[in-house]
Amino acid sequence: MDLRKLKTLIDLVSESNISELEITEAEGKVRIVKGGEAAPVQYVQALAAAPAGAPAAAPAAAPAAPAAAAPAAEPAGHVVKSPMVGTFYRSASPGAPAFVEVGAQVKEGDTLCIIEAMKILNEIEADKSGTVTKILGENGQAVEYGQPLFIIE
Repeated sequence: MDLRKLKTLIDLVSESNISELEITEAEGKVRIVKGGEAAPVQYVQALAAAPAGAPAAAPAAAPAAPAAAAPAAEPAGHVVKSPMVGTFYRSASPGAPAFVEVGAQVKEGDTLCIIEAMKILNEIEADKSGTVTKILGENGQAVEYGQPLFIIE
């Protein structure tokens, strides 16, 4: 399943009244479960040699731990989340200064970071004006869809 199709499915689940969607195709199975803030996604690759219950059992247990930890770590302020899966960069190039630092005043529309997805650099902009109080993303690290990146107060 390609990334665009997966993103479309996630968006459909998050905007609808359904709480869970499971799709099976020749190359694998995708299960999307709507949670409180973000929709966890499971992708299970179909394996001919493995028993039918084995691939689904391990991924089903993995999302439970982050979901349980999320309510305890509820940050104060407005959370800017990743709109896609990709690689998080704080600056436009390795030698350039970061777009924002902790304590920086930002206006709605200011660039906060770049997320590289499929060799395309996507600028992530502030959706609220305020002060950056926390930067949660690590430069050069992978980020998931819906992962908190910045806290703005």
